[in-house]
Amino acid sequence: MKNKWSVFTASLLTIAVLSTPVWAADKKTEKEDPADTYEMLNLFGEVLERTKTSYVEDVTDKKLIESAINGMLVSLDPHSSYLDEQSFKYMNEQTKGKFGGLGIEVTMENGVVKVVSPIDDTPASKAGLKPGDYITHIDGEQVVGMSLNDAVDKMRGKVGTKVKLTVRRANNPKPIEVTLKREEIKIQSVKSQIKEDDVIYIRITSFSEDVDKNIEKDFNKLKKQIKGKPAGIVLDVRNNPGGLLDQAVNVSDLFLDKGEIVSTRSKNEEDTVKYTATEGDIAQGLPIVVLVNDGSASASEIVAGALQDHKRAILMGEKTFGKGSVQTVIPLGKHGAMRLTTARYYTPSGRSIQATGIVPDVEVKPAKVEEIDKGVNFSEAEFGNALKNENQKANTGKAKKQDDELKKDYQLSRAVDMVKALSIYAAGTK
Repeated sequence: MKNKWSVFTASLLTIAVLSTPVWAADKKTEKEDPADTYEMLNLFGEVLERTKTSYVEDVTDKKLIESAINGMLVSLDPHSSYLDEQSFKYMNEQTKGKFGGLGIEVTMENGVVKVVSPIDDTPASKAGLKPGDYITHIDGEQVVGMSLNDAVDKMRGKVGTKVKLTVRRANNPKPIEVTLKREEIKIQSVKSQIKEDDVIYIRITSFSEDVDKNIEKDFNKLKKQIKGKPAGIVLDVRNNPGGLLDQAVNVSDLFLDKGEIVSTRSKNEEDTVKYTATEGDIAQGLPIVVLVNDGSASASEIVAGALQDHKRAILMGEKTFGKGSVQTVIPLGKHGAMRLTTARYYTPSGRSIQATGIVPDVEVKPAKVEEIDKGVNFSEAEFGNALKNENQKANTGKAKKQDDELKKDYQLSRAVDMVKALSIYAAGTK
C-alpha cells in the first residue's frame, strides 16, 4: 500500500456503501483544444456566480463547488465520488472494522437504493434486509431523485436514533416497512468454528485490516482442537461486499503455493500490476469449498476467482455480484478526499468479472429442508431372534452431534457435505 493513496475494491462509507460499477468500453479521447477547456471553466464560473446571486435561497460557495466536484466524479461511474471530511473519516473507520450506522451495503439502481448485502449482526441484518431489496423511501421521503450520497447521508445519524425504511422485494407486491436503530458497528470480520466431522468453517464478513492474520490464527487454533487431520475447510464469503485489495490478495495467498492471484489493469498498459502467491499453503492441500452468493462482491470475488482458477477450491452457491473495478482514494488535505476508479481487475485466467460475476462450480439456491414422515418402519435389529453383530461393541462410538446452524442453512450444509465427500475421496486415492 502506498503512503498517501489507499486502494479499495469496494466503496465504503458510514452505512457501508458499495456502488455498482458501470464501465463503458475504452475509447481513444480526441485531443482537446486548451482554449475550449478555458472557455468551459469560464462557463463554470459564470454558472456558479449566477446561481449564488439568483437562486431562491442562500447557498454557499462551498456547497456549490463540492456538489460540482461530486457531480463531475459520479458522472464517470457510480464508484467515483467526492468525500467531504466527515465521509472520509467514516470510510477510514470502516476499513479498521468499526463505524457508526446501519451495517448495510448499498448501490444506486434505477433511481432507487439497492441493497447489496447486510453485514452480519448489524441493525440491517437483524431487521431482515436481504441482497436485492430496493429502498424506496427513507423516513417517508422518496429516494427517487436523490443521489447515492444524499440517500446515504439520510440513513446516517446519531447512534441510538431510529430511521424508517420502505423496502420493495422481488416477488412481493406489497412494500415492507422496517424501523432500524442506528448503532456503532463493530465488525468481527472473521468468525470460525468446527462443524460436524471435523470440518473447519471460516466466515469472512468483510475484508478490513488484518483479516488474513485472523484467518491464519483461527485456522491454527481449530486445527489443534481436532484430534487427527481436519476433513477440510468451508470458506464463507456470502454477503461479503469487499474491502481492501491487499487483504483479498493475502487471504488468497494463504491457500495458494504459487501463481497469479489477480491483476489490475488501468488505461495505461505500463501501470498493470500482477499479484502473485508466495510459497506455503496453510491448509496443506486440504479440500476447500468457497460459499458465494449475489452479495459476494469485489474482494470476495478476487478470492473466489483466484481459488477457482487454480482449481484449489470448489465454488458453491449462487453467481456473485460482479464488481470488477478498483478504486483509489486520494486525500485532498483538509477538503476530504476523492475516490476514483483507476483500474479493472482480472482473475488468474484473464477473466474480467465486471458486471457478469463469477459462476459457482456447483449452484445451490437457499432452501428449507424438512424430513418426510415415512411412517413406521422396522430394522433388522428390532427382531427378537435377529443374529447379533460380533463387531457391535467396536462400532458403537459417539453419536454424531447435529449442528443446528446446518439444519437452518441449506447452502452451508451442502458445503460441509461436499468437504466431507472430497476428504473421503482423497483418503481413498492414497
